[in-house]
Parts: sequence; structure tokens; C-alpha cells
Amino acid sequence: MKRSMIVLGLIASLFLPVLSGCSKDTPPAQVAATTLPVYDFTSRICQDTPVTVTRLVTEQVSCLHDYSLNVGQVRAAEAAELIVISGAGLEEFLDDVLEGKDAVDASVGISLICPEEEHDHEEDGHHHEEDPHIWLSPENGKIMAQNICAGLSAQYPAYAETMNRNLMELLAELDKLEKYGQEQLGNLSCRELITFHDGFSYFAQAFDLTILEAIEEESGSEASAKELIHLISQVESHSLPAVFTEKTGSVSAAGILSRETGCAVYTLDMAMSGDSYFDAMYHNIDTIKEALQ
Repeated sequence: MKRSMIVLGLIASLFLPVLSGCSKDTPPAQVAATTLPVYDFTSRICQDTPVTVTRLVTEQVSCLHDYSLNVGQVRAAEAAELIVISGAGLEEFLDDVLEGKDAVDASVGISLICPEEEHDHEEDGHHHEEDPHIWLSPENGKIMAQNICAGLSAQYPAYAETMNRNLMELLAELDKLEKYGQEQLGNLSCRELITFHDGFSYFAQAFDLTILEAIEEESGSEASAKELIHLISQVESHSLPAVFTEKTGSVSAAGILSRETGCAVYTLDMAMSGDSYFDAMYHNIDTIKEALQ
């Protein structure tokens, strides 16, 4: 009997790690990245290394003004060895979690745009002195990728060579994206945009476009009658063939403009969420070419 107990104990001890492993979730990622652009860049740079990457913000969002992390996201951020942020004030919701954590700010070295506020939006409570949507410029994307690679290489020097090789491939893809945009948007018959999101300034700057108006319209805070009259006047005076909404934003005012002026309504992507930064960027280029050619 005693011998049988010993054998049973040995068998149990052999299977204990397996059983306990089954009861736990998969190990937390070593690196956490906030939004799609920095997640996409970080994942590509970490290819062919043991470094795992998780994305914190996975919801379909176009802005993070009032964003807050859920319990699972907080745990993932706290468990990560390194957190990659887009920066430029975008991730204010992460300030408490970042205290005492190693982090990479992808915005370092990027010249930020300070958009002129032509309209009074005090009622919405959203004021950004500098535009944080830096990734919508491929040139900025290159700087972001280099910052991310430098931070990852410092954190994981054993994989620095592989990471730098991956960086070169990523920079080549960003060069290709930039060239494609310049070719497709170089000879538009109209180069002026009205957008129903205030985050496309870097995209416009990258491809020599002009944003006449950028209306931050959200559900419950649609454009006022005064703004609509002004926008109708802008569409008509500039003979705009189209206006642009954002895929997760309100389409109310754009619909009114279309009915009043006959302009078309197209949808752009902030490239903040979804499956692919590059897919979103190519979509934006192709959409603007179709709308304004």
C-alpha cells in the first residue's frame, strides 16, 4: 500500500505542471503596444524573435479623447516588460499605468502640427494644442518605426540585429506607400478637403492637400445649423465634388451637405484600429483619388 501511494504521488507530480498550466491563461506579452500603427510597426520589427507583442486598444475607435482601459487591458499593460506608445499626447488615459514602466514614445523627433481652431467647439470639451495623429504621414511613420526599433533593441539587445533587419524592410514598405500616394494624388483636379474628423492634417501635409474644414462631429454633438450653412457655402464656393467622413464617426452633417449641394460622401480611415495600418493608408489614398480626380 505504501509503495502504491509513492507511485501515485510520483505520477501526480509529473502531471502537475501540465494540469496547472491548463488552468492558466497564455503568458502575458513581453511588449504591449497601444494602437494599430504602433502595434503593426512593433510586430513587424519583432518578427523572427521570441518577443511577443499584444495590442491594448482593439476597439473600432477614431479618437481616444475619453478612452479608459478595461481590467484586462490594465493587466496586459502591467504585465508587459515594455510599452510602446504613439505619443504626442494621444495616450493620456495610460498615464497612471506608465508610471515606473519602461516605455517607448514613438513620436520623439516628429514636428507636431498645431491646427488653427477656426470654429468654436467649447461645448465638446476637447482641446488639443497639438495634433497627435502623426502616423497618417508615411514620413512620420518612418520616424516612429526607427524610434520603436531603437527602444526594442535596447530592451532586447540579443535580437537587435534581427530587429534592425526587420526595420529596413518596414522602412522600404513605408517608402513604397509614400511613393504610391504621391503618384496617385499628384494630379488631382481638386486638392481641397472637408473632413468630419480633425485628425487628417498629417495626411494632407504628406500629399500636398489642403483641409478647408475639419469638423469633429460625434454622436450627440453634431454640427450646428450655423456650421452647416458655412460648410454648404464652402462646398459651393470651392466646387468640391466630395466631403469625407471617418469610418467610425457620425455621417449626419455630411448627409445634409450631400443633399443640399449634390457633393458625394466618401469614408476615410484614421488607421487607429482595424487589422492593418497599411491597408487603411492605401484605402485613404485610393478613396481620395476616386473622389477628387
